[in-house]
Amino acid sequence: MHRTQAPPVFILGGFQTDFSRNVTREGRTLADLIRETAQGALQAAGVAASEVEVGHLGNFAGELFVGQGHLGGLLVEANPAFAGLPTSRHEAACASGSVTALAAMADLEAGRYDVALVLGVELMRNGTALEASAKLGAAAWVPEETQGLAQVWPELFSRVGDEYERRYGLRREHLVAIARENFANARRNPNAQTRRWSLDADSFEPGSPSNPHVAGRLYKHDCSQVTDGGAAVVLASERFARAHARRQESSPSVITGFGHRTSRMALADKLADSQGDAYVFPHVRRAITDAYARAGIEGPAALDVIETHDCFTTTQYLAIDHFGLTPPGESWRAIDDGLTAFAGKLPMNPSGGLMGLGHPVGASGVRMLLDAHKQVTGAAGEYQVNGARRAATLNLGGSATTSVCFVVEKDG
Repeated sequence: MHRTQAPPVFILGGFQTDFSRNVTREGRTLADLIRETAQGALQAAGVAASEVEVGHLGNFAGELFVGQGHLGGLLVEANPAFAGLPTSRHEAACASGSVTALAAMADLEAGRYDVALVLGVELMRNGTALEASAKLGAAAWVPEETQGLAQVWPELFSRVGDEYERRYGLRREHLVAIARENFANARRNPNAQTRRWSLDADSFEPGSPSNPHVAGRLYKHDCSQVTDGGAAVVLASERFARAHARRQESSPSVITGFGHRTSRMALADKLADSQGDAYVFPHVRRAITDAYARAGIEGPAALDVIETHDCFTTTQYLAIDHFGLTPPGESWRAIDDGLTAFAGKLPMNPSGGLMGLGHPVGASGVRMLLDAHKQVTGAAGEYQVNGARRAATLNLGGSATTSVCFVVEKDG
């Protein structure tokens, strides 16, 4: 890994919409959602719109869901003070939000600007769940690996579970434990899509009326939700962050490490390439260890909390060993020991994750970064992890084609 000593990038604050909303039923549009998210972030961070010097917006499929592209222009429409603001739109499937943050960080590290607004947004509930699933298939290799699949992503991530079972063994009870924990965590989160859902033991029973089969080894409550939502953070240089902290009497967080890797497009090719490697996705492991190295930490023992990609239970299962919480193939040990539970030594997805909180695709990476900031600054409310000072995020795009990991710490 090529490492350079870049200037630090600070998170001043941010905002997340309520992920339980259906924006179309409210009579609102993608432009409205962008405006609300941007204004909320500025207010939460205590930054005036006129102080923002650059805007970066993440979105996966605005063209497919609402027929709208050129979303940087809609970000300018969010506030009159943004007229003339340089903006860019970024896309990397479900990792769109994280690559958006990386682009904004590069601007700040290069000294081009001092303040960046980073926003991720997706409007996906303006049709049926099956229609949304078909559109989201564009993040796979079309048509090479999508042809003949009724449910592209459940099918592909079920195969990830199949690969774990073939290499190491995989028990259904451990996937159920992940789902139970994430949905339980979501009940503490006032912005979670499923916070009011009524779930009981039958809800996690394979094939029960409330947990129907979706594809392969996955059932309804193994899956994340089709979600409308936006999330945004305000990033700043150290110079601006220090002055802002004195002005606001607030404490920012700082992004101390990141990792970003892209693998081959098709899942089958990724799995074939990793034969003989201890990790099912070696490039995901490298993204995580790159972030550890840049942050100057050895591994997960230095972390207090993780927000990870759990589009399916199998995805969080792979995140556990790829973060190094267990040896490869032994993620079940962390689950059995309660290590990743809300009250465990290293809680995973206290927010509820993508399954419980919701997964507006272009927003999820930014939302994870915001939750990492909230945790290390003690602002996570009912889902606050006691004493959290260092958090990590992992955001995946496609069948883990794109992987981005951040390490976020309390400043000072």
